[in-house]
Amino acid sequence: MSFTIDHVSASYGGNTVIHDVCLEVPSDRFVGVFGHNGSGKSTLLKCMIGRIGAMAGDLRFDGHPVVPDKVHRNVMLGIGFVPQTQNVFPNLSVWDCLRIAAMNHQPMDVAVLDLFPAIANRRRARAGSLSGGQQQMLAVAMALMTRPKVVLLDEPTAGLAPNLANEVLNSLQDINRKTGTGIIIVEQNVVTALRMAERAIIMKGGRVAYDGPTTELQRQEDLWHYF
Repeated sequence: MSFTIDHVSASYGGNTVIHDVCLEVPSDRFVGVFGHNGSGKSTLLKCMIGRIGAMAGDLRFDGHPVVPDKVHRNVMLGIGFVPQTQNVFPNLSVWDCLRIAAMNHQPMDVAVLDLFPAIANRRRARAGSLSGGQQQMLAVAMALMTRPKVVLLDEPTAGLAPNLANEVLNSLQDINRKTGTGIIIVEQNVVTALRMAERAIIMKGGRVAYDGPTTELQRQEDLWHYF
């Protein structure tokens, strides 16, 4: 299983943000997408779930077309998505957030909570009362309720203290290893994420500057020339 990204370009308000991107991204691995703000990394991720309407080229998941502006349809292909913000229902309980996420995927997979000890005992707590790290874990758990083959995450550690950011990233690595669910993550915490990811994609100026094993990047003395 993989994403096939064939000459994909995407625009906001008439301005092209990513240009003629070609990639084959495995959907069962831990993949990190890196780059400066405005490099196109989040736009690439949003194309992969169909959140960008102004997209040219061909983008497929497991051989099926990912249709722009049809996020709900694309989720049914087995793609989970965790946006950077507004990714939980703050006024609902943890349990109700999970129940709503699982609504179209019954029976509800209650074993998902076992992957998140930090929230497993807070089922009755209001989602908005959780810490930032716990809310991110809840958002990931909600995505897993759709039984995805791969989960796309847009900067899940943004705004978190270093210890909470590491906790979230460790949880994602555990999910990949224990369940086989792929993780594709846009992340600013480059050094930590490189230690966990198997493959890295670096975006620069809306184009792919690097695509390959993270081990090769870690061996390079001047990693930052890609950014």
